[in-house]
Amino acid sequence: MDLPTTMTAMVLVGHGGPEQLVLRDDVPVPRPASDEVLIEVGASAVNNTDINTRVGWYSRGAQESGWSGTPMPFPRIQGADCCGRIVAVGAAVDPRRIGERVLVRTMQASRMVEGVIRQVTLGSEIDGAFAEYVAVRSAEAFAVDSPLSDAELATFPCSSSTAEGLVSRAEVGPGDRLLVTGASGGVGSAVVQLARARGAKVVAVTSKPAEVLALGAFEALTTQELPSLAADSVDVVIDLVGGQGFAALLRVLRPRGRYAVSGAVGGAHVDLDLRDLYLKDLTLYGCTFHPPEVFASLVSRIEAQEISPLLAATYPLAQLGEAQERFARKDFVGKIAIQVASH
Repeated sequence: MDLPTTMTAMVLVGHGGPEQLVLRDDVPVPRPASDEVLIEVGASAVNNTDINTRVGWYSRGAQESGWSGTPMPFPRIQGADCCGRIVAVGAAVDPRRIGERVLVRTMQASRMVEGVIRQVTLGSEIDGAFAEYVAVRSAEAFAVDSPLSDAELATFPCSSSTAEGLVSRAEVGPGDRLLVTGASGGVGSAVVQLARARGAKVVAVTSKPAEVLALGAFEALTTQELPSLAADSVDVVIDLVGGQGFAALLRVLRPRGRYAVSGAVGGAHVDLDLRDLYLKDLTLYGCTFHPPEVFASLVSRIEAQEISPLLAATYPLAQLGEAQERFARKDFVGKIAIQVASH
């Protein structure tokens, strides 16, 4: 197909509020490098990571503003989720991939970025899917066979791969009693489904108990009810919130229990009593990047319909700022999609 030379994209021009997002229609369409594919984006979605990157939340100093701990280059096209079709390939990529419908892995393998080897997050170290086209390494674009819409499929890559990484790393299995915080969000709702598919009994901490129970949670508690859980009563904690509830989560873990974390929206600094950690022989996992087989497993579960999309709303790319404001209100369950393709 004849590719256009320019495209529409939402461009981040600096750290700050939604005013830093600028819709442009003169952005050059990327040309795939030898090992890359060019994807026509159908849809993306809203995630904490895009907002955190925009406001500079990951920064621990003036010289750190992106996931990799280095200054964020501007302008940057964000968009950590991507569903679309391959429309062109680099010289080293099998041309038979053209036409494939794909999901792009958000947390990617390290690569050379501006002369330095870095871990790569789509929409942070490299341009993402808030644009009509995006170029990624061929190995990071996974073919998907599904009747779901682009918007539905776009709800999966970032949050659900994080969830799959968490339950895999914590070795969740049949009979485990698993506690998950933030259970109504994109990652939390995926954890409920993926843990249930593995035969675990899920105790969900959420402000929306009815909706989360409908996903397959065994029990639902509010944050205020968490102290009512008996000590040493769960095998695994998956924490997506952090903050002041951390100590209570270690209290409810059984001896040799596993704690896995991938978020800190409730606060990045916690109160850790080392006696809870070593006297119960607990294992703590920090989970962000994961091997490619985790994403491949997620795609297989999507195709087998073991996990369902939770599409709360869809906004056009031009209304990304409004979508992110809605996301911040947390008045929904699941994900908010961003429709990019006009067809």
